[in-house]
Amino acid sequence: MKIMYMGTPDISATVLKRLYDDGLNIVCVVTGEDKPRRRGGAVLPTPTKAMAQSLGIEVLTPATLSDESFLSALDALAPELIVVVAFGKILKPRVLNTPKYGCINLHVSLLPKYRGAAPMQRAIIDGESETGVCIMYMDEGLDTGDIIAQEKFPISDTDDFETVHDRSADIGGELLCRVIRDIEAGTATRTPQNGELATYAKKIEKEDCKIDFTYDAKTVSAKIRGVTPIPGAFCFHRDKMLKLFGVCATVGKGAPGEVISLDGKGEGSITVACGEGAIRVLGVIPEGRGRMSAGDFIRGRKIEVGDILK
Repeated sequence: MKIMYMGTPDISATVLKRLYDDGLNIVCVVTGEDKPRRRGGAVLPTPTKAMAQSLGIEVLTPATLSDESFLSALDALAPELIVVVAFGKILKPRVLNTPKYGCINLHVSLLPKYRGAAPMQRAIIDGESETGVCIMYMDEGLDTGDIIAQEKFPISDTDDFETVHDRSADIGGELLCRVIRDIEAGTATRTPQNGELATYAKKIEKEDCKIDFTYDAKTVSAKIRGVTPIPGAFCFHRDKMLKLFGVCATVGKGAPGEVISLDGKGEGSITVACGEGAIRVLGVIPEGRGRMSAGDFIRGRKIEVGDILK
């Protein structure tokens, strides 16, 4: 089966490698254009393009999927299946109707919950105890197509966006390989989604990253973990931005945002009071600095018991 693969970020690159290692016939990869991606303006390829090039797979980077050059390439390559993983664009009928076996998408939630741009982050922020990966046939809607397969996994009270992302890539890549084989064999099933149960996972904005310590510790911890490591949750300490990571809910009392205890031994920890309970913080990113352990921050006398994080 000839497969065209579409994707952009790290999770897409990881899944692409999994499909390649499984021996699937990926004839082309479609991804975003090269853009400045680091301080200093260095123009870099998307993670998926870099992976495809390392594997020797042809790459297309159309500005839009309606470009005549892309549509000509689509017709010439004649893929039998299009696989989409975090591509960020809705496919129009011209593309959807081209492959013999249609277009399928790996979405990182248990659809119909968390359709949209940020399903992993929103599941963590909302305090969900589990999430998963879902493979569906694509239609013209946003994550509305018939479901082929799903696989669940738990979210622990220490999981963050990074750990859930990596687990989703591993589980999703394996599931996708099985689904593609089933499609080729004619044994894949399809189950319509119940739209009445749908929820939407909107894009993470700066406002989502501000820490409000007036909430209970479980809620504050979930919000921080949901945006760790990127874009990162922040508060202000001594009028300077401070990002927190490596957090979990714990016991403790104090004014919301008050530093109620410090452990400067080894990697260390900082305990901060919330509206109810407290959070234990294992690492920080001070304004203008890199990541450091709570212990290093404490030993540098950058924080004291009684300080208020706002």
